[in-house]
Amino acid sequence: MTEVTAPIRRGSAPADDAPHLLIVDDDRRIRELLQKYLSDNGFRVTAAEHAAHARERLNGLAFDLIILDVMMPGESGITFAKSLRTTSDVPVLMLTARTEAEDRIEGLEAGADDYLPKPFEPRELLLRVKTILRRTNTRPQPQKDVTFGGFTFDIERGLLSKEDKPVRLTTREIELMKLFTRAAGRALPREELTGGDAGISDRAVDVQINRLRRKIEPDPKEPRYLRTIRGAGYMFIPD
Repeated sequence: MTEVTAPIRRGSAPADDAPHLLIVDDDRRIRELLQKYLSDNGFRVTAAEHAAHARERLNGLAFDLIILDVMMPGESGITFAKSLRTTSDVPVLMLTARTEAEDRIEGLEAGADDYLPKPFEPRELLLRVKTILRRTNTRPQPQKDVTFGGFTFDIERGLLSKEDKPVRLTTREIELMKLFTRAAGRALPREELTGGDAGISDRAVDVQINRLRRKIEPDPKEPRYLRTIRGAGYMFIPD
């Protein structure tokens, strides 16, 4: 078990605009200690006990960095990171007791920005968090709005409008629009459009795409924006 023994800097509550971190670890003691340590060092911190819980957090909150444990019951941190990378470029710092070089490479290939083996010193974790945030804050800001055919889609808020009038989308349709608009011009295979949910069949994806087309296409039978790419999946092509 990771020991968190470094002195904690006692300070005021984190500012409202302080970086927001998500800790995902099935060990309650580790979650609570890291949440306390990082909060006292100026960060806003939210915790999740497993991958499904983390997805719930991500649906309602925006994070600047995720601290992700690899070895968790159910969905592993590796699988979760791979799924996350299909929809988000939020930085990921992986924590794991597995220290072999191949394990570190697997984590980095899954989309992690850095990899910290357990046990670790909290001060080292803090330095790595700050380093990742400095590096990622220099990245170009992601596009927030996409326009096509009189529609405007707010990627961050998941809102679709046409000529300033809201267009109602289901939760699943919002997820699809976020996937497509973030990957405009690239064909997305059906398995990537499931968001890592093995319970969603290829047929179900096709049905969801057809429903979405009825809301955004001038002629759903001859789609202009959401096209089928034979053998590759679907591609979103804005104006």
